[in-house]
Amino acid sequence: MTKQTIIFDLDDTLIHCNKYFNMIISQFADQMEMWFRGYGVTEKQIRDMQQELDVAMVEIHGFTLEHFPQSFIDTYLHYCHITGHPEKQEEKDFLYKLGSSVYDQEFEAFPHMMETLQTLKDQGHLLCLYTGGVQAVQQKKVDKLQLASFFEDRIFIAQHKTVDVLERILVEHQYDRKHTWMIGNSIRTDIVPALQSGIHAIFIPALEEWQYNNVEIHVTPQGAFLTLKDLTEVPDAIRKYHGTTGPVQGAVSS
Repeated sequence: MTKQTIIFDLDDTLIHCNKYFNMIISQFADQMEMWFRGYGVTEKQIRDMQQELDVAMVEIHGFTLEHFPQSFIDTYLHYCHITGHPEKQEEKDFLYKLGSSVYDQEFEAFPHMMETLQTLKDQGHLLCLYTGGVQAVQQKKVDKLQLASFFEDRIFIAQHKTVDVLERILVEHQYDRKHTWMIGNSIRTDIVPALQSGIHAIFIPALEEWQYNNVEIHVTPQGAFLTLKDLTEVPDAIRKYHGTTGPVQGAVSS
C-alpha cells in the first residue's frame, strides 16, 4: 500500500478532553443553582446559557485560556442582572478559578491509542498531529504522553482550526491529497475542513460531544469519508479503502 499521510486531531480523538470540561461544568451548575435557587433559575437554564456564551466566544476568538472560565462569569452576571442577585467579587473569583481548573486535569489517552499509532508507524505511514487550543496547554499534553515519538516535528497547534489553517499545512508540507487523511471527532473543525480541502476524512464520534462541534455537512467528499467506532479500526479502514476504487462515503464500521 502507498504510504499515507495521516493527520490526527488530539482532544477527544487520541485523549480524553470533554469529560473534564463536563465535570467542571457540573460543579459550576451546582454552585450556581445554590446561589440562585430562590430566584427560580434552573440547572438547565444555567447550563444552556453557559454553553451558548462559551460557543459564541470560541466562534469569534478561537480557543483561549480565558474563554471557558469567562463563560462562567458571564453566565453569573447574566443571572445577576435578570434576578437582582447582587454581584459579589468573591463569587466571580471563585467561578474564574473553577473554570481555569480544567487545564490542571490529568491527560488520559484513549484505549489502544499507543498501539494504534505504533501500528500505523510500523506500516510506514507519515503521522501528523493537528490540534486546536492554546500552544502551552496543548504542548504540555504532547510532552506528557510523549507523542513526539510518533509525530516528531509534524505537530501543528492552532488557536482556531479552520480550513485555511489546514490548507496551509497541506501546501507548506506538500502532502499528496489523494493519500492524506484527517482523523477526528469534530465535524466542524476536523471533518468539514478535510472534505473542503479534498483529503480523506475519518470521523470517530466522541462519547461526550460539545455543541460547538456539531454542524451539518454540505460538502461532497472527493475521497473516503468514513465513520468508525474507535481508533483501533483506523489501520484496517485505511488499508481496505486502498483496495477499492472510487470515493467511499459515509461508511460506518460494524
